[in-house]
Amino acid sequence: METRALEAVNKKKSGYNCAQAVACSYCDIAGIDEETMKNITQAFAVGMGSMEATCGALIGAAVVIGLVNKNKKASFADAKTIITKFKEQNKSVICKELKGVGTGEVLRECNDCVKDAAVFLEQLLNEKSE
Repeated sequence: METRALEAVNKKKSGYNCAQAVACSYCDIAGIDEETMKNITQAFAVGMGSMEATCGALIGAAVVIGLVNKNKKASFADAKTIITKFKEQNKSVICKELKGVGTGEVLRECNDCVKDAAVFLEQLLNEKSE
């Protein structure tokens, strides 16, 4: 699979939220049309609307995983893999912490979070297709 991380970042730059940017870049693999995926993931922006929760880019990746796997146990394991890699690289999975709200220390910008989640999702999908 050629990388879709750049496509995801471009979607983010064009107005998609972080969850939409990641998830909509994999609609064909997930077996869903882009408008439906965009609607499904619209409430997962800004750490689920308030910056207090999980980064939307990770949620977008997890949505794709669930649609691809169609299996609860496999989806949990795969989501954990992506989340673990993301946290190891960026020190957090919480939007507020990533943006430096309260600390002034930005750990990762949104476009980079989108790129990271897409890269980790692709790695996982590539492993599954081998």
